[in-house]
Amino acid sequence: MVKPRLCHLDRSLKSQPGSRMLRQKVIDMTFQIDRNTVALAGACLASLLFGLEISSVPVILPKLESVLAADFKDLQWIMNAYTIACTTVLMATGTLADRFGRKRVMVIATIAFGLASLLCGLAPSASLLIIARFLQGLAGGAMFTCSVAVLSHQFQDGSERGKAFVAWSVVSGIGLGFGPAIGGLIVAFSSWQWVFLIHVPLAILALVFIGAGVTESRDHNAQKLDRAGILTLSFAVFGFSYLITQGADLGSGARIGVASAAVLAFAAFLVAEKISPYPMFDFSVFRIRQFSGAIMGGIGMNFSYWPFIIYLPIYFSGVLGYDSTTTGLLLLVYTLPLMLMSSTAERLRARYQARVAIPLGLLTLGVGFIAMRIGSSLEGASWLTMLPGTLIAGIGIGLTNSPTTNTTTGSVSPDRAGMASGIDISARLI
Repeated sequence: MVKPRLCHLDRSLKSQPGSRMLRQKVIDMTFQIDRNTVALAGACLASLLFGLEISSVPVILPKLESVLAADFKDLQWIMNAYTIACTTVLMATGTLADRFGRKRVMVIATIAFGLASLLCGLAPSASLLIIARFLQGLAGGAMFTCSVAVLSHQFQDGSERGKAFVAWSVVSGIGLGFGPAIGGLIVAFSSWQWVFLIHVPLAILALVFIGAGVTESRDHNAQKLDRAGILTLSFAVFGFSYLITQGADLGSGARIGVASAAVLAFAAFLVAEKISPYPMFDFSVFRIRQFSGAIMGGIGMNFSYWPFIIYLPIYFSGVLGYDSTTTGLLLLVYTLPLMLMSSTAERLRARYQARVAIPLGLLTLGVGFIAMRIGSSLEGASWLTMLPGTLIAGIGIGLTNSPTTNTTTGSVSPDRAGMASGIDISARLI
């Protein structure tokens, strides 16, 4: 569609004085539109890979238990190693991307993700799979953070930005929504290794899109790397994440030790940011009401979403007795609305602003959870009694997701897109 219009415009411009400069501007603008589309494809594919590795793995845990002789703690670590690593690296990635270039860091993270996925697929034991999952989480968290930062800088026009984040949310919804079904089908018709190996060619494709479409960008004011801030915050986040996910299995002494170390690391981070001439974390962004409100909305949404994406498969398979394929299909009711409701959510945000759209999504999410609680407590509970609440909760997720990300990154300067996306994703995953 673009080329015929460009040719027609090209012929008309040749006959007008001073048309050469205007003609070149039109060509440059058309090229930039095409390049933005390719960049959007790369960012969306990165978010797809990230989401698939979260939602497709829970349904294959029973298979891993039998094939790798993994006990319950091993299965917990196979899931938690990925999320702990993701949360540890998010803020550091945002800072590194702002400093050294968002495209460069995203390329490195995508390569690392593909290699880590290969290691996961080749892991001969639960212990090695856990290590590979941790490496995959580091790379996935960095890749996902960069995808948001890249979009925030690449699309700065209001309407185009909204469309880009709708597309990004839709593809993210595909990853999270179809992940359980994809994982179940792969186990049913192939082997569990391909749940991980499938990401290797997809990562290569993402690299092609990123290299061809993404425009390099960085914060030109970031003259020096805040190493002390990166190290102390990463250690603090790792400690808190470890305590949250593994604290129940620790003794009281170990819990106190981990909590104390995390608190001390966070205190050291605050001191480092206060004395550093180039701090990694700009606390002034929290004075922006839209930014702070969107961050709180993201925390509320994901505080509810992630536990259910992990424990709903366990409930469907362990309590209701459904197989992995059926469980994956049932989870689509919860995750698919994230994809389907993104455009509606963005229209609500554009018309009524984020202060209406985000609370509406959270309210819908809460109603869905209440309905799920009622459905699970009924005598003869089944997928049918869980269906209404699961669907309503999924709609609430879909109404909240895109407005929170768009509002968070759109409330700050494009130069700080990496930091803003790091805060946004950190609030979601932690």
